[in-house]
Amino acid sequence: MASRPNLDMDVLRTFVTGFELGSFARAAARLGRSQSAISTQLRRLEEQMGQPLVRKAGRGLVPTAAGERLLAYARRILDLNDEAVGVVRDVEMEGRVRLGLPQDFAETWLPRALGLFAKTHPKVRVDVRTEHNATIVERTIKGELDLSLAWGDGSDGAHAERLADLPIVWIGRPDWRGVKSLGTAPLPLIAFDPPCVFRSAGIAALDGAAIGWRVSFSSPSLAGSWAAVEAGLGVTLRTRIGLPKKLAALDPSSGLPGLPTIPLALHRAERDPDAATTSLAGIVRASIVAEVGKLGSAVRAPKKKPRRR
Repeated sequence: MASRPNLDMDVLRTFVTGFELGSFARAAARLGRSQSAISTQLRRLEEQMGQPLVRKAGRGLVPTAAGERLLAYARRILDLNDEAVGVVRDVEMEGRVRLGLPQDFAETWLPRALGLFAKTHPKVRVDVRTEHNATIVERTIKGELDLSLAWGDGSDGAHAERLADLPIVWIGRPDWRGVKSLGTAPLPLIAFDPPCVFRSAGIAALDGAAIGWRVSFSSPSLAGSWAAVEAGLGVTLRTRIGLPKKLAALDPSSGLPGLPTIPLALHRAERDPDAATTSLAGIVRASIVAEVGKLGSAVRAPKKKPRRR
């Protein structure tokens, strides 16, 4: 029986990162390698597997059927590798980390990220708060939270890292008939009370397109907003992160105006946080890259800016 090759962990990480970021050029920048080095790694991986793993699609690359199968295994291998390294290195790490994040991530992303952190750091306690965006940032600046995710470019926080720019989309029931079906009636809008970056973006777009609107439902809960949209009380706007299966991102044929992208940033209360916070920040960062990577070309990597100190 022929011996099987040992897959290189660095090559697997490049392979996974490229598809999670939607571009191997972005993977090169993230991993600190040249694009030629990335290409060499991909060729080496294909040689080891004995078949093509990527193919061209337009201007980018997508996985072949074999590539998709390997991608699933590669993610599991990297998770296990990172878990093992974390357990051995930080087995004695103790303490508490206070994490804040928007409601968008509470159900779709949070359990997996915290599960991975709990495996690697069983003695560290994580307290999580899901609140409105402005409250999350304010609490982090005040030191009431150690780490937080928040919508925005991070300019309102002293120690923030911009992770991605995500498109804002109009969201409604799949059978919503569009602006023309309203006649002269104003658009029923479902939104959080101000201040809310999504509400402001939606109202600005509607006013710019001379489309009348009224707030038909307001809830402090994202789940409440989703329920109101599903009940047919109006449309709302958010990113595709956490979008319920019964709702849909409305396309331009709906007659609704285009919307901007919104940045997502990782905030730290301290410039040099303790080991537990630093470790959780790494898991949050990697998990968010994976989550937004599922949106493919709809997500833009942020332009690099000097980190504020």
